[in-house]
Amino acid sequence: MQAELDRQYMQQAIEQAMLAASAGEVPVGAVLVRDGKVISKGFNQPISNSDPSAHAEMLALRGAAQSESNYRLPGTTLYVTLEPCTMCAGAMLHARIDRVVFGASDPKTGAAGSVLNVFSEKQINHQTQVEGGIMSEECGQILRQFFKERR
Repeated sequence: MQAELDRQYMQQAIEQAMLAASAGEVPVGAVLVRDGKVISKGFNQPISNSDPSAHAEMLALRGAAQSESNYRLPGTTLYVTLEPCTMCAGAMLHARIDRVVFGASDPKTGAAGSVLNVFSEKQINHQTQVEGGIMSEECGQILRQFFKERR
């Protein structure tokens, strides 16, 4: 049951990634879910927003925090097509996200196990469950195709 839900929400994150690609942004998408309901979505927009923090995850977190008038987002799961970077992982911990589910690993900047693992630091006062590799082939293919077209 959970595996099927994870795939459903990751598919929605992939749709967000495709929006990023069509805008000329690195195709990463994110969907934030609580109690079976999508509460926010985001896709990469650092180029169009001239904002280095406008990653898909950050935009999804901001949208949810603003709509809920609370920077804490307990009881949520964040689905993202690419392993979070250090900035995004830190924001997820501060927001008290319960669970992060990502698709493709990021061997260059991944902060959920590929380069380092921010989520595994026991000294941090909030622990977030992390699961990677959900629809990793589909998520990775979007990125590979995007960069192939740019070369």
